[in-house]
Amino acid sequence: MSTPDELERQFTLPGAVARYDALRTRDALSSPADEDDSAPPDADALTRGESLELLTLGEVIARKAGYGRQLSVRSARRAGASWSQIGAALGTSKQAAWEAHNRWIDDQARETGDGHWGWDATEVAAARALAGDPDAGDTR
Repeated sequence: MSTPDELERQFTLPGAVARYDALRTRDALSSPADEDDSAPPDADALTRGESLELLTLGEVIARKAGYGRQLSVRSARRAGASWSQIGAALGTSKQAAWEAHNRWIDDQARETGDGHWGWDATEVAAARALAGDPDAGDTR
């Protein structure tokens, strides 16, 4: 059985989604062994390994999609979106969206070494200025 870390290195996001979709479709079309076999003849039930792969791919997709979330938030701010709009797009409050973004900025300031470049003080200051205050002039 592969772990999410292993599959994350093996698949790009589109590749993981394609494999997940193929397995999920097969799983949805197949009938459990204890039910009437009314499934299409080419819809074989997933093996244990494939079922575990489906679960693992779900985690890989969530991780990969999450990596770009704060870059998208920054792009939305740059394009003039308010924190209320960003919070709504993320299904959360403007305060929670702003706090998550600021934690990400903090992480960028700390990440150096091990293949991470991190941000210098000027880049952190620019990111904080763009983030602004979640309550200030929510007219964007």
